[in-house]
Amino acid sequence: MARRKRQQNRLLGLGLDGADGRKRITRGEGFNLVGGSAETHDRMAETVIKTTEDLGRKGRTLADADPREVADLLRKHGEEG
Repeated sequence: MARRKRQQNRLLGLGLDGADGRKRITRGEGFNLVGGSAETHDRMAETVIKTTEDLGRKGRTLADADPREVADLLRKHGEEG
């Protein structure tokens, strides 16, 4: 019987408060951030970067980490900002 390949995680950050007409897009390994004001977009990027750094110290990436762990780290780092 063939084993099912585990799907890899990806994050999509979507900022909805961008009113200045600028298009902000940031891509990284395992994530895409789109839109938002400069402040919102920077905060999303900082949160994802801190999350990936924490996972890296544990030997994991966004793609292979448990989704609950990723969610917990995102909440933790989102509250710091």
